Amino acid sequence: MTEIVFLVEDDPDGGYTARALTESIFTQADDIETLREMLRDAVHCHFPNEQND
Repeated sequence: MTEIVFLVEDDPDGGYTARALTESIFTQADDIETLREMLRDAVHCHFPNEQND
């Protein structure tokens, strides 16, 4: 299993953005809970053959 570190920041237009530091993964959402869901989906799309925990 690979650890992916994300930089989460406030979006100037509202909401939040998250960018992986070592992979080409980026997503955004209006609130933190939705951002978590979007991150899970983005990671799954980037690594489709990995098992979910």
